[in-house]
Amino acid sequence: MKTIFKTDPGKLREHNEDSGGIFRKAPYILAVVADGMGGHQAGDVASKLALEKINECWSQFDIEADDEAIIQWLEQTVATANAYIFDEASRHSEYKGMGTTLVAALCDTEKVFVVNVGDSRCYLMRDQDALKQVTEDHSLVNELLKAGQITKEDADVHPKKNIITKALGTTPDPECDIQHFQWAKGDRLLLCSDGLSDMVSEDKIVSVLANATSLDEQANQLVAQANSAGGNDNITLTIVEHDDGETL
Repeated sequence: MKTIFKTDPGKLREHNEDSGGIFRKAPYILAVVADGMGGHQAGDVASKLALEKINECWSQFDIEADDEAIIQWLEQTVATANAYIFDEASRHSEYKGMGTTLVAALCDTEKVFVVNVGDSRCYLMRDQDALKQVTEDHSLVNELLKAGQITKEDADVHPKKNIITKALGTTPDPECDIQHFQWAKGDRLLLCSDGLSDMVSEDKIVSVLANATSLDEQANQLVAQANSAGGNDNITLTIVEHDDGETL
């Protein structure tokens, strides 16, 4: 499996409140993106705390785990990271209300397990012209969309499109979505913060992933397109490509 991680502050934000990374423990890869929120750089703190705790939990991950145990590990990791952020926010007044989104993909050469909280996304590109959003946004706009109160076109320009309904660290009891599926050689996963998905259409994402030759070029072009569209937010992404080889 080949991987790339890239983060960029964008054009308008003074600080980058996103975090992310790629963790390896053969034959597994764990790709993570977290988009922090909160005033006075507290969002930066929240996303970094999430990555710190995920890294600790990763050191305890059992590579012999079956599907059920992997799902339990993901649930426990989310709960542990949530408690860590919530506790820090409770003990430090300047961090009150901070939180972070989270999307993570745990994969080997056969299966992918995806967990998400908030509106950071995971996409699966299976064919050169097909991009599937694997995750469902935990956002106000998505709730309105599912209720039939607005259209997809309305959602793309809605003034409250950045309001999320779930986040890590804002409540004692986190809620997350977990799903898993098979994947094969040639498939690619794209995990990203809304600094990419809000600024670059899925058609343009498909074009970049289909035509750029290397993962590095794909990541650079996606960030460049988000910035060309305004760069309104921090931009963070990971790409994992199944190439039927060893974990890199």
